[in-house]
Amino acid sequence: MDLKAIQDLLIEHGITKIKVGGFDIDGVLRGKYISREKFDSAVENGLGFCDVIFGWDSSDVLYDNVSVTGWHTGYPDALARIDLSTFRLIPWESGTALLLVDYFDQKGNPLSFSPREVLRRVVENARGMGFEPEVAAEFEFFLFREDSHSIRGKHYRDLIPLSPGMFGYSIQRTGVHSELAHAILDSMRDFGIELEGFHTETGPGVYETAIKHDSALAAADKAALFKSGVKQIAARHGLIATFMAKWNHDLPGASGHLHQSLWDRERTRNLFHDPQCPHGVSSVMRNYLAGQLKLMPEFTAFACPTVNSYKRLVPGVWAPTNATWGIDNRTVALRAVLGPTPKSVRVEYRLAGADISPHLAIAASLASGLYGIDHRLEPPDPVRGNAYEADAPPLPSSLDEAARLLRGSTAARELLGEEFVDHYVRTREWEVRQHQRAVTNWELERYFEII
Repeated sequence: MDLKAIQDLLIEHGITKIKVGGFDIDGVLRGKYISREKFDSAVENGLGFCDVIFGWDSSDVLYDNVSVTGWHTGYPDALARIDLSTFRLIPWESGTALLLVDYFDQKGNPLSFSPREVLRRVVENARGMGFEPEVAAEFEFFLFREDSHSIRGKHYRDLIPLSPGMFGYSIQRTGVHSELAHAILDSMRDFGIELEGFHTETGPGVYETAIKHDSALAAADKAALFKSGVKQIAARHGLIATFMAKWNHDLPGASGHLHQSLWDRERTRNLFHDPQCPHGVSSVMRNYLAGQLKLMPEFTAFACPTVNSYKRLVPGVWAPTNATWGIDNRTVALRAVLGPTPKSVRVEYRLAGADISPHLAIAASLASGLYGIDHRLEPPDPVRGNAYEADAPPLPSSLDEAARLLRGSTAARELLGEEFVDHYVRTREWEVRQHQRAVTNWELERYFEII
């Protein structure tokens, strides 16, 4: 895809409006409309994009503890360069196209703390080792008969779900709401995001969607764009979607599982499969699993990036609590999926929640697997049965603990970059402090009158 090809597509489809945007540290797509004329010049020269998107949190509150930007730098523009390979039409916005950008400093160096750049460096490392990573994301998300105003008016309580009750894999529910299901399936396909599966999960108004696998960077782009797109499609149907890890303590959480495999340079052979090895699990896959297990506790802050993430990590609700692996076992942190064909052999990274920043979660999980290969690590025996009862390293139970482990991780700094890890840790510590200052409804109901 070059500029001439895109210009032809703009004419062919009558595109008069162009959106450009990039992902912040929380995986939120930040962008703007630009004119047709501006687009042509931006492709050649880049465009300015205020670097405050890396200097504030998901609520646009300025960090007080980061060094990469702030009042001390004056919040200057970063140089944003358009990635032409990301061109796609927006089906739910007539006459509109979207392209993603990458960020650079004024000297032309990529910003080391930009999520796409972090993942790109990990992918380059994988290719240097002779591997082509293949990744697919699957998300659970809840839908409510609410909007941005009503959820605030209700203080996020007594929300009306799209459908009541627990009804997983329900043909009835998807049939009743087929207009919405078709809108998501068809719009995402037209948006360049093929969905391999779409069904209700167990819970009121909850759905699970599996995105078709792709190369690591493209898969991360698709995962992040899927979250943004579903929210827009839902709003156009009078609904609101949430990808919070745990919106209700009485219900299971929302996962963001990451399916991963390594292929040869020609992408013709899945290197996780070896028919000569037990269960068909190759030595490459064993090393990969071992690296992910070893680094999982100190890398948890990437898979579970918010205070709320850790409400999901409790026994008995399909989320892991310790660093374990098993063969087709959904109680472990890493599920080895071995069939039905050699091409489908993969690792399912089940620690990740729906609230992930996809580029960072994929980068961290991939980097830890490559670490295991590089160091020829061997995993313990796979867990059979209930992994919650296994004797295995526990995972952090809070973002505070996860941030502390990440701050002290030498491996994270070596694999993901010193400046990025320092910035990311500071943003998670900020998140913890914001939570610690908050007076919650639970506290008011428990203490206001009685204490």
